[in-house]
Amino acid sequence: MERAAAAAAGPAVEGGGVSRRAVRAGGAAAVGAGSRQPSTETLDSPTGSHVEWCKQLIAATISSQISGSVPSEGVSRDYREIQDGHNGYHSEAEPDQALRDGNKLAQMEEAPLFPGESIKVIAKDVMYICPFMGAVSGTLTVTDFRMFIKSVERDPPFVVDVPLGVISRVEKIGVQSHGDNSCGIEIVCKDMRNLRLAYKQEEQNRLEIFENLVTRAFPVSNGLPLFAFSYKEKFAVNGWKVYDPMAEYKRQGLPNESWKISKINSSYELCDTYPAVLVVPTSVKDDDLSKVAAFRAKGRVPVLSWIHPESQATITRCSQPSVGPNDKRCKEDEKYLQTIMDANAQSHKLIIFDARQNSVADTNKAKGGGYESESAYPNAELVFLEIHNIHVMRESLRKLKEIVYPTIDETRWLSNVDSTHWLEYIRMLLAGAVRIADKIESGKTSVVVHCSDGWDRTAQLTALAMLMLDSYYRTIKGFEVLVEKEWISFGHRFAMRVGHGDDDHADADRSPIFLQFIDCVWQMTKQFPAAFEFNELFLITILDHLYSCLFGTFLCNCEKERLKEEVSTKTISLWSYINSQLEEFTNPFYVNYENHVLYPVASLNHLELWVSYYVRWNPRMRPQVPIHQNLKELLAIRTELQKKVEDLQREAATRSISSSSDRGSSPSHSATPVHTSV
Repeated sequence: MERAAAAAAGPAVEGGGVSRRAVRAGGAAAVGAGSRQPSTETLDSPTGSHVEWCKQLIAATISSQISGSVPSEGVSRDYREIQDGHNGYHSEAEPDQALRDGNKLAQMEEAPLFPGESIKVIAKDVMYICPFMGAVSGTLTVTDFRMFIKSVERDPPFVVDVPLGVISRVEKIGVQSHGDNSCGIEIVCKDMRNLRLAYKQEEQNRLEIFENLVTRAFPVSNGLPLFAFSYKEKFAVNGWKVYDPMAEYKRQGLPNESWKISKINSSYELCDTYPAVLVVPTSVKDDDLSKVAAFRAKGRVPVLSWIHPESQATITRCSQPSVGPNDKRCKEDEKYLQTIMDANAQSHKLIIFDARQNSVADTNKAKGGGYESESAYPNAELVFLEIHNIHVMRESLRKLKEIVYPTIDETRWLSNVDSTHWLEYIRMLLAGAVRIADKIESGKTSVVVHCSDGWDRTAQLTALAMLMLDSYYRTIKGFEVLVEKEWISFGHRFAMRVGHGDDDHADADRSPIFLQFIDCVWQMTKQFPAAFEFNELFLITILDHLYSCLFGTFLCNCEKERLKEEVSTKTISLWSYINSQLEEFTNPFYVNYENHVLYPVASLNHLELWVSYYVRWNPRMRPQVPIHQNLKELLAIRTELQKKVEDLQREAATRSISSSSDRGSSPSHSATPVHTSV
């Protein structure tokens, strides 16, 4: 059970009645022979020049004693047996002793397996060219889930454990060295690292390793199922039951006189990328809703995401209207937005937040899209948030990877981070969400949020604004519900943006949209360290399994696809893993700021690069004492103190009752209950 997070974490072992209040934020290892000059590699392609690579490859393989790889099919536990004349280990002991020693070493370097996981190929004496520790020789195992390298030559043993789902690209490079055919593989990953392997093999066995790696890393492109459909771990909690849309809308006080729960999309005919359960204005007829869907891109009509418990101001989300260059209008759409405004009696205005840049929205209008004009929507105010598109964000992350892996230029660190614009884009998302939350909370005004299609920037903004407004979403269960609702059910295209199991690394639809959202959440946890029930490991675990394909949570592009693929019955939810060991992911400093609105400071002066995630593969950037271990110890202390407080409260209550009975008919007085916050 505990291996799930470890596997995704990668080369792990290298060396009520309370009024609502707004809360504003105030204020190593030595580098080995494998080190190289600052990389020019991109996010999805190896380095342009292979000169340095070839040098490393030759150095790593020149003295290797390589045995043949073991074919995948028919691999049994007998694979540990060492074949005569090819074991690669030299000993002066008797042959049977050498066999036992080699067998023992092979067992020590064996890969751990999940239930349902199977080995596809094994090769001994493969060199992992670590940019921090130099070349390390060990046993490579490729399964249908992971690439596992272990070397027991070092103490403690050196392990690289990489889920194949994080791999973006695999490239094979051959080198001729002293008459030996050496082979190199460069693996470009989605989680801010690249891996390099080198080994000498006969042609057939060399292909065995490379082909198995490519086939299993990109199962969708090779007609194979993702590993999530084979994973058979048993957990105490069923994570698929975390989100029930009817229960979540009931929690928000819905339906009410102004809003109804509609089943018009129960067969996904109104909008195939929306969930089956939608909340729409009570007075809107299904025929009118269909006409609105025809006017909105991809049929994504304005539907409710969140309603304020007091003012009834709402956050609704949708896609752009199909206005086009001729300023086409739709009276049903105009009436629909007016109805949304009328549902909130405290305001006579509707704010439409368009996440896009104004210039891009104009370009989209020329292509048949567009935005709401104030002449057609007289009671609406249109605000452009000027957030860049998915392609700009992808390029920004590519630049960030260049400066954080494998080497860091300490003298230009701050300017290099600034040149990526990554934190600037994080700032813009937070600033936009703060404006939305403030209009709802302070302005008591309903808002509509959209971008082009309503499944990228829209999801980022609505989810962040809801996180600021509603303390429920700041709990572990609540955050899981938020992700399930605003991202998964409302059709963020996870398969397309992440590229699960797809070998088309250059696909223009890939973009780190969900990563940016989690980064924004992390920034909020830094500014409000006691306001969130979950810790940093919770967020990193979510991101690791965004790529891993171990769980079914982030598979497919929409609810309709997940239903067709039977994801909830054939795979395991990430929340099953997390909710079965909540102590691992709990923040010991958490205080339930119920009815408090959080306004993070969306300024570069208050934002920082998430080093624990983006630079975690560099051993020199890791804390000497793991922060997570400290948090677990503090959580245990907190639990112990809470138990003592409860015992004292019971003791005080018992004494009070006893004292009252002793007094008999004497005037009674009530004791003030003790409220202690640890």
